[in-house]
Amino acid sequence: MPASPSTARAINDRLALRLLQQEGPLTATQLKTLTGLSRPTVADLVERLQGAGLIRVVGEAGAERRGPNARLYGIAADRAHLAALDVRTGSVAVVVADLLGTTLAEATMPISGDTGTEAAAEQAAALLERTAREAGAGPLHSVGIGAPGLIDPVTGDLRDTTGLPAWHRRLVRVLQQRLPATVLVENETNLAAVAEHRDGAATDRDTFVLFWLGHGVGAGVMLDGKLRRGASGGAGEIGFLPVPGIPGTPSALNCDGGFHALVGSAPVCELAATHGIAVPPGTAEGDKEPGAAVAVRAALAGEGDGEAFLDALAGRLALGAAAIAAVLDPGCVLLAGEVGHAGGDALAARVEERLTLMSPLRTEVRAGRLGGAAVLRGALLTAREAAQDELFTPSG
Repeated sequence: MPASPSTARAINDRLALRLLQQEGPLTATQLKTLTGLSRPTVADLVERLQGAGLIRVVGEAGAERRGPNARLYGIAADRAHLAALDVRTGSVAVVVADLLGTTLAEATMPISGDTGTEAAAEQAAALLERTAREAGAGPLHSVGIGAPGLIDPVTGDLRDTTGLPAWHRRLVRVLQQRLPATVLVENETNLAAVAEHRDGAATDRDTFVLFWLGHGVGAGVMLDGKLRRGASGGAGEIGFLPVPGIPGTPSALNCDGGFHALVGSAPVCELAATHGIAVPPGTAEGDKEPGAAVAVRAALAGEGDGEAFLDALAGRLALGAAAIAAVLDPGCVLLAGEVGHAGGDALAARVEERLTLMSPLRTEVRAGRLGGAAVLRGALLTAREAAQDELFTPSG
């Protein structure tokens, strides 16, 4: 059955808006060519989108030819303002952006472990409000939050997880109460996978698994272009993966006997020390740069027995990658986070070499491009998608 006139208009409008977002300012003639729509239909949708405040004239094209210049239409970037937060154990980072995702202001603030739940949540919320004011933003339309821990797949709420600060969950509630915005929360590793897929090392891959290597370890599973969260929101909790070479096994309360005990920052720093690579005190834990990233960079720079250290680390990472490949066969594993970014292509090549010996399944190993910024970028992309999904469906 053919679409009704109103449905057809909505489809055409949304197509035009997506093209303007992806390709930048376009003339009506360019929109006609890209959409395949008739000239009268394009003229009608341009008028409609201008009336809705979603696009505006941003310049002219055709100065090199005779005759009147064609108007260039672009997304009205200030039609809505967005925010993203990267919530860590002892800090929070904030970015405020326009509808196209252009950063207008950003800030970071440490939050002491001695701070109470209410006070910590208030500090983080105040930082967001202050950053939005500095950006000159109006009321925020959508806010994306990246946090450690599990997200309930039914309610979308951040679950109470042993070992993580209570102020994370309280912050979500505070922002929902204070702001007229849509507040979305997602696991930090999943957001890193979204960011690397859209803007990083996996733009050509719809199926891959991202290893987040920071103070701890986690995985984001992207299959056929969609995040897979699992029945309880725990897909990718590979820190709990039982692996050989670790005394004991992980428990329901902690992952000390699992993959985390091989590739978390603290055990990697210990491994580095055995190879003559010193890591400054205080970098193994907390919200500073992971000591493992410092160690990897030092090894690549030639400190200590760097080659042997990198080989040993690659062997550990290959254990986890082989387990993932055996179950999911993703074809690609991304080494992301601060440690994966520090190791770059050199570490990725070592892991792929060892993985080839462990698994008959062809699995490419790549280095993430976005480093520690991936979580914040993924949160902003999530907020932007939410805003555009609503605003890019004009009525009429």
